[in-house]
Amino acid sequence: MVLLRGFLVLVVFFLLGEALRVLVGLPISGGVLGMVMVTATLMLRGRVSDQLAEASRGLISVLVLLISPGVVGVFFIADRFAGHWFSVAVALVAGTLLSSVTTLWLMKKTAGDRTRGHSHD
Repeated sequence: MVLLRGFLVLVVFFLLGEALRVLVGLPISGGVLGMVMVTATLMLRGRVSDQLAEASRGLISVLVLLISPGVVGVFFIADRFAGHWFSVAVALVAGTLLSSVTTLWLMKKTAGDRTRGHSHD
């Protein structure tokens, strides 16, 4: 039951993101908008519920399956990128570097608080 409640929370935020996308006409995925709303909500609450944590653990284990359809879909619209491959490559490299640096910075910041005062022999 805990897992189902967590999935329900995620689905509700996904639907809210889709509704916002349609109502405002944003060119952003409803899933992305929903995850931004989940993140904002969790930041305001300051904690993650057990239900949401359990559902997230289940989804992380199959993350590749969740990303694959979007990646495969790009090949069906590859002709739209004709002449823009340099821009796409720069965006991919810059995005990868930015996300890696941000992740490392956040890990260092959060792990640094936990490891202060402990020796690393």
